[in-house]
Amino acid sequence: MAGSKVSDELEAAKRYAGALLTLAQEKGQLTAIHTEFRDFVALANGSKDLTRLLISPAYSRDDKANAIGEIAKKSGVSPLFAKFLGTMAKNGRARDIVATGAAFETLYAKQRGVTRVIVRTAEAMSAEQTKRIEGIIRAAAGGDVELTREVDPALVGGIQLRIGSRLVDASLAAKLNRMNTVMKGA
Repeated sequence: MAGSKVSDELEAAKRYAGALLTLAQEKGQLTAIHTEFRDFVALANGSKDLTRLLISPAYSRDDKANAIGEIAKKSGVSPLFAKFLGTMAKNGRARDIVATGAAFETLYAKQRGVTRVIVRTAEAMSAEQTKRIEGIIRAAAGGDVELTREVDPALVGGIQLRIGSRLVDASLAAKLNRMNTVMKGA
């Protein structure tokens, strides 16, 4: 039985990210490539035109490769990263570049021994609250932590922590949902 299109795309993104990580390490350019990839993904996420170019089947592989090459040239990225983007486009994987960036981020953090955590709260956290949460997670994880903060008013109160694939949900919304479920079952 063949895998789903989404899982195949995610696997391709992971393979490309792994290949780039290995190559960047060999060339001594890992930190620079990480920065360039992060910047390119931010550019893609902020530009409807670039997103359209990456995902639209209306553009040929060569058209995508040429356009991405021009963008890379104008943004001054390294030849290694420019060639990587061009290779993805020529291989029909331009639509997977953003997903590959996310996979690269994960591999890069893992390689550096950093635990990536998404902290979601109902209201923006103060610097003091962020520092406190970071300290608690650092102590529990036993290493460096990279926090991403998100605000989701639907949580009502409390906090959600996503550490890798694990979710720790101590939000008021989750507690109310659990109470509702218990009340329905009674």
